[in-house]
Amino acid sequence: MSKRIINVAVIAHVDAGKSTLVDALLDQTGTFNERDERVEQIMDSDDLERERGITIYSKNAAIEYKGTKINIVDTPGHADFSGEVERIIKNVDTVILIVDSSEGPMPQTKFVLKKSLIQGLKPILFINKIDKPEQRSKEVVDMVLELFMELNANEEQIEFPILYGSARDGIVKYELEDDNKNLTPLFETLLNHVPEYPFSKTSNLQLQVSSLKYDKYLGRMGVGRLIQGDLSSKRKYTLIKQNGVTKTVQFSKMFVNKGLDREEVDNVIPGDIVSLAGIADITIGDTITSLDNPVAMEPINIEEPTISMEFLVNKSPFNGKEGKWVTLRKIEERLNKELETNVALRISPLENSSDEGFKVEGRGELHLSILIENMRREGFELAVSKPKVIYKTDANLSRTEPYENAQITCGDEFSGTIIKQMSERKGILMNMSNNNGQTTMEFNIPTRGLIGYRQTFITSTRGTGILEKTFDDYGTFAGEIGGRKNGVLISTEKGPAMAYSLWKISERGELFIEPQTQVYQGMIIGIHAKETDLDVNPIKNKQMTNVRSSGADDAIRVPRAIKLTLEEALEFIERDELVEVTPKSIRLRKKVLDKRYRHLEKY
Repeated sequence: MSKRIINVAVIAHVDAGKSTLVDALLDQTGTFNERDERVEQIMDSDDLERERGITIYSKNAAIEYKGTKINIVDTPGHADFSGEVERIIKNVDTVILIVDSSEGPMPQTKFVLKKSLIQGLKPILFINKIDKPEQRSKEVVDMVLELFMELNANEEQIEFPILYGSARDGIVKYELEDDNKNLTPLFETLLNHVPEYPFSKTSNLQLQVSSLKYDKYLGRMGVGRLIQGDLSSKRKYTLIKQNGVTKTVQFSKMFVNKGLDREEVDNVIPGDIVSLAGIADITIGDTITSLDNPVAMEPINIEEPTISMEFLVNKSPFNGKEGKWVTLRKIEERLNKELETNVALRISPLENSSDEGFKVEGRGELHLSILIENMRREGFELAVSKPKVIYKTDANLSRTEPYENAQITCGDEFSGTIIKQMSERKGILMNMSNNNGQTTMEFNIPTRGLIGYRQTFITSTRGTGILEKTFDDYGTFAGEIGGRKNGVLISTEKGPAMAYSLWKISERGELFIEPQTQVYQGMIIGIHAKETDLDVNPIKNKQMTNVRSSGADDAIRVPRAIKLTLEEALEFIERDELVEVTPKSIRLRKKVLDKRYRHLEKY
């Protein structure tokens, strides 16, 4: 008799506790027993995932409870990784929707839930962090119910099971008042909520590739759920591409999940998730089916990119000083490698450009900045342009552009300023509420309106505001939107920056650099207090004389420099500027370094 299999995805807004809950599930089923090292958020195995506290790449693990194998998929919560979420949802029987007991549903909660409901799944609601002093669990349940109705959930989906608990403490309860101290209610709810898998080994074989992995020894591997039939590594099958092309294939190796590891197997039963090696060109959407009765499955439609950037060979005066891989060929090889598994990405050579590089399209700024950050950690050096939205033409031949749902929470005293700023950026206020001195506002706004806005937002809310966004849809072109309000401070010289010069320059604006930072002509070293750019000399030192002036004993105090992250730098720059990215530094610069020729460049 075949073992029962349940596939479950854990979905939520960023930082709601997805990875923490998975840790607890693995812990309480003994998965950690034979592992020497205990690491928090074990499913976030990528360095960037750990540093940023987000899940970027969906991953699988398997646990056992009362003789049932439970495949757990920890999915990304950020909309920039919608390709991951969309495809993984096709592989599961249900989803555990985690919502913070005080925050309630957030924009990205809506995004991942919408994908699940469209797929026909019946979610399990888990209200997390009930130990928070400000928890309002019952109110949050009502908010989730309203969200289900807004997303056109059917009657069965609206009758979702509700659980309460603390993922951090490994506790789940049926009711807030229960004194349960483990995850048993969650395990039991899964067994009772998910029906027996309906397909059998005797049915015609069907499997669709929903994600890709890359193994340095085995090459590209396709991952998918065996819908029906008996899959064996010893037999041959028909592979049907999304364009209808077919060929006969046989797999060199097959793996299923066992705990946190993979286990090589010769046979796979219906319902299980399997990784297939041995087909070099296997890709998302391919169907694996029988030789004698090949039947293709419905195509998987991956959402199209909304943002594009230029990845250029770094040609600054510091070219090659900090990076290992700097040539166009190496950059091209790395981008092509990314295409092996990152199916939401598009890459093409630059056309009609004097620059050496590529046009790279993705699902958002975070999607592309993660790629850039990974490249710099691998030793790459490159220059990248300001993100630009990708326009489309609708059925009426009208220009359309991507829109975002933005949710902003800030102090009541800042709400008027935020509404004004969002209006200037073509944002439309959809909802507004107040709670304990905090105002929460929801806007529908062109993606263009949010590019470059974060620094202004941080300043306007004195660093206390929270801005969350998620892609909505393409809509009517909103017209011209103003760019950055302030100009920049631009170095006219090459050499080490001097404290004396920076002290004087700081009267004109805010600095990005500190004393002794190496600069070059055309490098952006700060924000000008006015709307125009200002060329400055940051390497000039104080003249030494024998005559002491009044105030000569005054200490030279250079204000603390603003340290921009990669995402902040990409948002900050304008069309005539670049971000220079190396393994050691993130610098801002003008595209045309020599100020004598900047006015000749057209953008």
